[in-house]
This record gives sequence, C-alpha cells and structure tokens, in this order.
Amino acid sequence: GYEQLETSGEITALYLDGTAVDQLSAGEKGVVILDNTPFYAESGGQVGDIGQLRSSNSLFDVEGTQKVQATVFGHHGTLTTGTLSVGESITAQVDLQARSATMRNHSATHLMHKALREVLGDHVQQKGSLVDADKTRFDFLHNAPMTNEEIRQVESIVNAEIFANLETQSRVIDIDAAKETGALMLFGEKYGDEVRVLNIGSSCELCGGTHVKRTGDIGLFTIVAEGGIAASVRRVEAVTATNALSYMQDMETTLGGVAGTLKVLPAEVPTRIIGLLNQVKKLEHELSTAKGKLASSQGDDLATQAIDISGIKVLTATLEGADANSLRETMDKLKDKLTSAAIVLAAVNGEKVSIAAGVTKDVIPKFKAGDLVNHVAKQVGGKGGGKPGMAMAGGTDASQLPQALASVQAWVKEKI
Repeated sequence: GYEQLETSGEITALYLDGTAVDQLSAGEKGVVILDNTPFYAESGGQVGDIGQLRSSNSLFDVEGTQKVQATVFGHHGTLTTGTLSVGESITAQVDLQARSATMRNHSATHLMHKALREVLGDHVQQKGSLVDADKTRFDFLHNAPMTNEEIRQVESIVNAEIFANLETQSRVIDIDAAKETGALMLFGEKYGDEVRVLNIGSSCELCGGTHVKRTGDIGLFTIVAEGGIAASVRRVEAVTATNALSYMQDMETTLGGVAGTLKVLPAEVPTRIIGLLNQVKKLEHELSTAKGKLASSQGDDLATQAIDISGIKVLTATLEGADANSLRETMDKLKDKLTSAAIVLAAVNGEKVSIAAGVTKDVIPKFKAGDLVNHVAKQVGGKGGGKPGMAMAGGTDASQLPQALASVQAWVKEKI
C-alpha cells in the first residue's frame, strides 16, 4: 500500500460473523482476505485504510483494514451489491481522500514529536497515538500542562518544516544500522531484524506508516487541544490542511462575534474582558456588602422577637437577600444582644436553603449548635456542622423551611 492505491487480486478467504464461508451476499457484513492488496492495515497508531473492493457484479465497501497475520490483511466492511466468492477476482481501490488526509496527519505527528522534544526537552517520549483522516492524537511523557507559549512554539516549528517543503525519505535497513543513524525508537517497543527508517524534515524515526512525499503536502498544522490523561502523561490533538484552516476560521468567527458583542476590535477583546471581570468582581463585593447591611438591619429588629424558654432566648427567622456570610454576621450580633440564646437564621435562594444556628456559651452544655442546625436541616433535605457555638447547613427543599423553623421551640424545650 505504500506505492499503489489500486490493484487486482483474488479472494483467498471470506468470513461472516467470525466464521469462514465460501460466499458473501448483498447486505452482509464480513471480512475479505486477498492474495495482495494496496490497503494499509491498522498499525502503529495509524488507522487502516477504507475504500472499495469491486468485481463485475459486486461492490464491497471497506470500512477498515486490520492485520490477521503479519502479511495477511482483513478488509472489514459491507457487501452492498451482488455476491463475493472465494477464488473470485476483484479490484481493490483505496479511498484516496481518506488515505491522503491520514498521511498528512501521520507525517505531521512525526514533526510534532520532534518539536515537542525541542520545546519541552528530551524527556518527552511517545506513550500512544491515534492517526486518522480527521486528526492526530499524540500522548507523551511530560509532567506539566503545556503553556500557550509552548503550544505556539511547537506549531511554529512544525509549520516551518511544512513551508520548507522538504522531501520525505524512507528506507528499510537492519536494526543495528538504524540505531547508528540516531533514528528515534519507541521505548519498550519490540523491533524485528529489519526496520523502516523515515526521514521527514528534521525528524528521523522508525515507522511503518504511510506518509506524504514532501512536508509541504501537509499544508498547515495547528494544535486544537492539550490535556492530561494520566500521571505525567499529556495528550495533544492537532489537525492539518483544510481541517486546520477550518479550525482557524471558526476561531476567527467566534472571536469576531465576541468582539462585536463587546463593541471592540478583535485585538482588544482580552483587555475588554479583563476590565469586565474586574467590574463584576467590584459589583459582587458591593452586593455582598449591601446584603450584609440589609441582614444586619433585619437583625436589629429580630432581637425583640425572641421567645424566652426557661431563661434561654429562642429565635428563628428567615432573612431576605442574605447569603452565608451575612447569616453569620447577623448571628454574631444577635448572640451579643441576647446574651443567653439559641438562634436559627435561614435564607432562601430558589429551592436552596442556607441555615445558620448559634448558641451562646452558657447554652452549649445543654446542646450544641451542630445538633440544632441538623434538626432543622434534615427537614429541608440537607445536613451541616460546625463549632459548638456556631454551625452552618444547606438544604434543597425550601417549601419545608417554615415548618422546620416552627419546630425549633419544641426541640429546645426537650433539650433543657
């Protein structure tokens, strides 16, 4: 499959559901074995070729090619028309568009591997790869996320090799001679006595895959994703040629849309967003302060609503617009005012409930704030905890809050 994309051959075996058969009929999915084939079988991270097998009265769509044995390839797919029989002569044709795109991505992978070692260091080792017609996915050893600057450096190095339009060279030599060339070998990989050495740009690796004739055939290269998949293993995804162009155009369209919304030039978007984030942060602070003041003013009025139960002031209330911080602040002020008290304050945001419970020091020997807050929280679908004098909880059923707060007085009576 390195030199030809179409050959004539003879069917030597057919398989249906894993069982050898003499014939395949239209509509059946199976595997076709040929005496020779231009198809590349899945290997070394590169997916197998797709294409067609044709005879005078049949058409078999090859959806993937895999090795059955070292030199025996299985063409997996569906017979769309006619019949196929063992011994029949057919024409095997590789899908040129898919093969070309896969070759571009595979060749770009070699250039990217070399660039990653240049930018990040020689510790970079390939840990896995997947190359198909859409993209290249490359896993490698590295202990930190790549920075934007490092990603741009790798892209620049690879594209410089592409624009140089250097010729790709491959040769099959014995393993010892290959080692002397300095060709990059995968750690832990088992190699035979003879290996295929691929030189593409400044990259020199052992590889049995299909590749472009010149680096310029790759067209364009860009990285679209980078992330961690395991301890000290990073994964990069990249695209080439028209896919790279489409990706860049999509990003430009997105940036243009954002710039239009913000009413600035595309180059001014980062500065504008930083300004907006700072503005939001300032407004959030002002809102928090306002909520605190509102809750505090509500707290001043609440102290008079406390009910005396055996010398302990018991107070429950819902504070409008309060958050967890303002609940705590109001609680502290009420405890100071009431001197001997058990207090439960709550706030509702949608269906979510925030609850604060507080007891003064003299009440702690009788019951703790955590016990009180959980008595209320469990009735609104939540739980909480905290210190003996102050505890917080959350809940998910605001409809039960009035009943839960109403039960506090009876609960306190039981405890004292």
